[in-house]
Amino acid sequence: MKREEKLVKNTIILAFGTFFPKLAIFISLPVLTAYLTQAEYGTYDLVLTLVALVLPAATLQIHSAAFRYLIDVQHDEAEKTRIVTNIFAFIVPTSLLALLIMYFILGSQSVGVRLAICAYFLCDIMVNACRQIIRGLGRNMDYAISSFVSALGQVLLTFVLVLGFKSGLLGALVALACAEFIATTHLMIVGKIYRYIDLRQLSKAELKELLSYSWPMVPNGLSQWVIHASDRLIISFFMGVAANAVYAVAYKIPSILAFAQMTFNMAWQENATIVSKDSDAPAYYTTMFKWLFNIVAGCMAILIGFTPLLFKLLVRGDYAEAYIHIPILYMGMFFYTLSTFWGGIFVAFKKTKSVGITTVVAAVLHLVLTVALIKPIGLY
Repeated sequence: MKREEKLVKNTIILAFGTFFPKLAIFISLPVLTAYLTQAEYGTYDLVLTLVALVLPAATLQIHSAAFRYLIDVQHDEAEKTRIVTNIFAFIVPTSLLALLIMYFILGSQSVGVRLAICAYFLCDIMVNACRQIIRGLGRNMDYAISSFVSALGQVLLTFVLVLGFKSGLLGALVALACAEFIATTHLMIVGKIYRYIDLRQLSKAELKELLSYSWPMVPNGLSQWVIHASDRLIISFFMGVAANAVYAVAYKIPSILAFAQMTFNMAWQENATIVSKDSDAPAYYTTMFKWLFNIVAGCMAILIGFTPLLFKLLVRGDYAEAYIHIPILYMGMFFYTLSTFWGGIFVAFKKTKSVGITTVVAAVLHLVLTVALIKPIGLY
């Protein structure tokens, strides 16, 4: 199969894996905005945002090494077992320790809400590790199915717990945790990841090599969080959680563009890694960048045209103010898409330190501008 054909095939398969979670967000949005108070929805959005902070810090991004290293050992079952075993041996204890600390930090919340948040974070860490492993094993279809299972579970449980039982914030968080747990179980059993766990394969040398690749991705992950999520905390601090709810709603429609980026980028990382060994790799990367630029620009143009209709269909409650913030968020998503394309090439060549440095610089700039401008011009 040609490189372009394989990229298109994987993109289509992975599109289902990224489409269903996004669809779940939009289906659940009317229920959440209608049955949660602005303060509750603001807290709910902060929980989703903090996942991106806890995940890299608690696991040293070792799940990212799962995909990159497994793709190089497609025909070596013993090495697959060593990689998967050592990844779980590191993730499980470090995640539990991090969540124990988080439980006490969240002292202002009720016990039920704290337990639900911790359960969701743990399940999210585990399902992300399983998905990277299943992709590294070359089973993109299983990845897509697990995402569908998670999305379906989230929608159904949100409707049952929030709409049916009127359980508010606690019900919304329980729905998230249960959906991710179901998806993790599906990958472990149906994806047969359990076959690659053998405690006899624990190896300090193997773990050290995996961490040497993944730890530079921690500042990258944290910097991505600063770029895409710290504004939520800053808004909540300076303007209150109700303002954060307005910002979160404004972010939803532009995030459709991120869906296109995420779908392509996952397939692109695999393709870029395989192509990195070819002599014509630079020319190929340049051609693909031109294609990506045109496709993303076209998608953004279509979304801009449909934004008035989408806003009326998807948003309930007093969120009219969110509409004026959508255009500038579109531009942010556009440039983010272009940057992640080049990031995939750095990952292909295992230059994770360069990725980390670049993203840290962008994060510092973002943080300084956000703090400096939020008082003079507010949410915008």
